[in-house]
Amino acid sequence: MAAAGATPLLPGLLPATAHAAPSVLTGRPAVLTGRPEFPLVQGGSATAVYVDAADDPAVIRAAGDLQADVERVTGIRPQLVHALPQQVPHLVVIGTIGASPVIDRLIAQGRLNVSQVKGSWEASVTQVVDRPLPGVDRALVIAGSDRRGTVYGIYDTSERIGVSPWYWWADVPVEHRDEVTVPTGPFVRHEPSVRYRGIFVNDEQNLTTWSHRTQEPDKNIGPETYKRVFELLLRLKANYLWPAMHPYSDFFNKHRENPELAERYGIVVGSSHPEALLRNGVHEWDPWAAEHRNADGSLPVYDYTVNPGVISDYWRARARQNATYESSWTLGMRGLHDTALETKYATTIPEKVVVMNDIIADQRRILAEEVGQAAEPQIFIPYKEVLDLYNAGVQVPDDVTLIWPDDNHGNMRQLPNEAERRREGGNGIYYHLSYWGRPKSYLWLDTTQLAKVWQELSRVYEHGADRMWIFNVGDVKSIETGLSFAMDVAWDVDRWGADDVEGFLVEWAGWQFGRRHGREIAAIRTEYYRLAAELRPEFIAKGLVSVVHHGDEAGRRMDAYAQLLERARILGARLPEAYRDAYFELVEYPVHGAYLMNLKYYWADRNALAVRQGRGAGTNRFADLAEAAHSTEAALTKRYNTEVAGGKWDGIVNPYPSQIPKAPGRPAVSRVARQETSGLGVASEGNETGTARPLSFFSGTRDRRFVDVFNTGFLAVSWTAEASHPWVLLSESGGSLTEQTRVWVEIDWDRVPEGTYDATVTVSGGDAGQRVDVPLSVRNDGERARRWARGFVEAHGCVSIDAVHTDRRVARGGARWRTVRGLGRRTGAVEAVPSTAAPVTAEFAARAPELRYRVRFSSTGTFPVTVFRLPSLDERGYRRVAVALDDQPVAVLSGQSVATGNRGDAWARNVEDGVERLTAMVTVAEAGEHVLRVFMVDPGIAVDQIVIDTGGLPVSYLAPPESYRPA
Repeated sequence: MAAAGATPLLPGLLPATAHAAPSVLTGRPAVLTGRPEFPLVQGGSATAVYVDAADDPAVIRAAGDLQADVERVTGIRPQLVHALPQQVPHLVVIGTIGASPVIDRLIAQGRLNVSQVKGSWEASVTQVVDRPLPGVDRALVIAGSDRRGTVYGIYDTSERIGVSPWYWWADVPVEHRDEVTVPTGPFVRHEPSVRYRGIFVNDEQNLTTWSHRTQEPDKNIGPETYKRVFELLLRLKANYLWPAMHPYSDFFNKHRENPELAERYGIVVGSSHPEALLRNGVHEWDPWAAEHRNADGSLPVYDYTVNPGVISDYWRARARQNATYESSWTLGMRGLHDTALETKYATTIPEKVVVMNDIIADQRRILAEEVGQAAEPQIFIPYKEVLDLYNAGVQVPDDVTLIWPDDNHGNMRQLPNEAERRREGGNGIYYHLSYWGRPKSYLWLDTTQLAKVWQELSRVYEHGADRMWIFNVGDVKSIETGLSFAMDVAWDVDRWGADDVEGFLVEWAGWQFGRRHGREIAAIRTEYYRLAAELRPEFIAKGLVSVVHHGDEAGRRMDAYAQLLERARILGARLPEAYRDAYFELVEYPVHGAYLMNLKYYWADRNALAVRQGRGAGTNRFADLAEAAHSTEAALTKRYNTEVAGGKWDGIVNPYPSQIPKAPGRPAVSRVARQETSGLGVASEGNETGTARPLSFFSGTRDRRFVDVFNTGFLAVSWTAEASHPWVLLSESGGSLTEQTRVWVEIDWDRVPEGTYDATVTVSGGDAGQRVDVPLSVRNDGERARRWARGFVEAHGCVSIDAVHTDRRVARGGARWRTVRGLGRRTGAVEAVPSTAAPVTAEFAARAPELRYRVRFSSTGTFPVTVFRLPSLDERGYRRVAVALDDQPVAVLSGQSVATGNRGDAWARNVEDGVERLTAMVTVAEAGEHVLRVFMVDPGIAVDQIVIDTGGLPVSYLAPPESYRPA
């Protein structure tokens, strides 16, 4: 649908579009049907909205939102009526099949075709019907298969006339139109890919602070806040909520309006893994225990092996209290506040399995007696140590939905096997877009690559987990883009593919800020996610990313961030004033905040290096820059909370909350006391101090390298730099400095004869006549070799390969390697699919899907080859890939397959780095061209980069820049 004069509907913006009628996809339904569009507002008059008073309250309430949305667009509010008007030219008719007599009459008369949606889950049809009722010339009919199907049909209309789901939560403006018309349809929204789609509001201290300050001063997240959450969920086509549950928030049932409102909105309310049968143990157990003391007056403990009766009654009370609401019932048990299960009288795994089986049987009995047949869905969440119990034999009834958790860092731990996929209750997932816990938390910004989310969700769906998807979204704010994408995929899992995840960003950003800006905003967000995939801003630490190797890899990241921020600022300045708040929230703050978090640690690392190098005034300069970046970051967040949208978001964003894990704060820096001295110091790239490691140059990659010239004191020092050959180019050749300068060294390749040469840059200066020689190693293979080389060319002691840049891919046995664009640390990664394929453990060259890379070696020997794979898991099996050079024996590399939850171990390193490094050895007997081969062993493996160390490759956080290869 299109507002008159508005940007045309962007295909695929709405989760339904992959299932929608062709008219929705083209955006030109009037041309297809030859019928005039239907006016919602025309000539200063709004078309009335009719909904039967007997329809579901969720439908009636959402019809009121359509009424308000039309007014948001045009300034004219249509009437919402519950009685059919006597004589009108146009009418919007909203109703649910089987609950609206008008809708049922149109169906019976053959005027409204609902054959594609009737009996479906949350489906709807929108269609203009001529002369539908006596006295009505034309009607825009929105009919749903059930109450939420109707609600989603209503919100489709709102979105298509220009009201974003994020109009309130992200201040996306609604552009004014004097007239609004919509096409005639029909538009069919089939049922969603995933039945229950929702969020977990969790680790919500900032949301609680904001809610208390701006929404409900007498509460810590109450009904006024949940109204906003419920509406957002429905506009995103979600239907399910695990509410806030931490000690600093009010528990959901504390305010009886909360479950009542959820029912009125049509939201299914459940509870997280430690909250059995909708009970919030953090808040509710202690008062219950105090009222149900043991015979000796002591307090009962939350241990089913000790107090089964008291605990059972505790659960029963909530089941009885919420029996009339559409709820989801979590079975099983953990300790209070997400701690391990306490079982005093069951110490072994088999004994605990028996206890868990008893608990589930008890809970099922309670639900049958208190709720009856309406007690569905029932879910069991094998999270953390409960997964071990489940795998050891816990008997979950067949009609209960199994909810499989990720490892808290976006990697699914275990997926249903063939038998579990056949379960009546089906399977679902609990997936983190935000996380508090080991080894590190990421609660501040939306930093999980959408391509990674897509990859894991696609794998989940392939394995039959389609009943329920719950996403941990922290405070809701800052996760706007990731949440929108997750819900889009949950509605239509086939809408986006491996090569067009960025297409979602183009359309989504275009919908929020105008189609002409969609592609640039998508590019900004994609690069933002890529930099976070290298290292989440919440994971930054001192000394992690090198400031001396590979052209200052930390500095290269800062250059990329600075360029990204400049792009964001330039685009933001071009937007109309009305869009500035939304742009700051959705684009500029995440980019700028991540940049500053990295920048302060970059300067702190340069400060620490300066101390080791014996710098003088420059040491303090780096300290000042680090602290200035931290202060700028604090000011940026203060602007978000106090100025944006007139201070609407006071307290919603805070990298350093008081009660939950914080983002990295102010880095420690050192200063040196001023001394009235001067001195010349030199350190070249690849050396923490001095110049022992030569600067390496190759005609293929046409590198540039740096030499830091610095003052060891505080008084000005003069210096000069001179190259031994005329084809060595310097960015500076001398001057006077108080602190430091960085001299860039490049080669004029047109003047260098073919061959390998040693050269020198000599830096001189200081009162003592100091002189430092910087050695250079220069290799020129010639323009012909550069142009005609095949594959990757060894240089600088290594071969560095982006895995997507294959020479050839070979599919075998029904499996293949595919590129997932926007995944990993570079432009994309390659993934072995389908994820349900059988592993290949022998005869790889005949049976396994293969990647081939041509490599030209100038060195010979036995060298380590390291495969950078994305750290996916499979706690039932393996995470293996194999490599070989030419026809040499194949080496199988086994990756971490289990999420341990421990700090400092292999799994922790993998999720902090975003990659796992697997290394084998290959032998190059003769220099020249060879073929590196990578084989799938286990499906679902994704490979990002491959590095062969042919001698002297320095240890650094990132892989070296990609080796030269002809395009």
